[in-house]
Amino acid sequence: MPIVVGKIAPSEVLDHDRPLTKNGREDAIKVSQKLQLLGWIPELILSSDSRRTRETLNIMRKEVRGFLEAEVHFLSSFYSVAAMDGQTAEHLRQAISEYSTDEILTVMCMGHNKGWEEAASTFSGVSVELKTCNAALLEAAGKTWEEAFALAGIGGWKLHGIVKPDAGL
Repeated sequence: MPIVVGKIAPSEVLDHDRPLTKNGREDAIKVSQKLQLLGWIPELILSSDSRRTRETLNIMRKEVRGFLEAEVHFLSSFYSVAAMDGQTAEHLRQAISEYSTDEILTVMCMGHNKGWEEAASTFSGVSVELKTCNAALLEAAGKTWEEAFALAGIGGWKLHGIVKPDAGL
């Protein structure tokens, strides 16, 4: 009978506490600049509370003034929900509805895969592939966020494109 024993060395960093890499820092600058050029500046940012996500957002806020002016909420659930099959889209809908007001037109949600790919695919109705530091640009019509979610339903959001650090839309 085989036995497998695993051990994490005390100096190992947990995934949640893993810092952003040099490439990650460079990618955050590129993506924030592209979002600014496209006019997709959030008024509300809902973000995972992981270290690398916080670091990404800090870089984006230093790079683009509009990001600095956005209201920000760090949600621990944005870290864990990504691992729960099929639940991320509904969780994002609930979080946007809870934290947003009808005056806020652009919301940016920052989190982790595979849940973010599933959510973008669910909202848009097309298969969306998101790599590290990619942004899916989604839009729905409505006078309120609740109305936008209700009218667009599942698969009714318009996917304007995917912003990538080293490629066009």
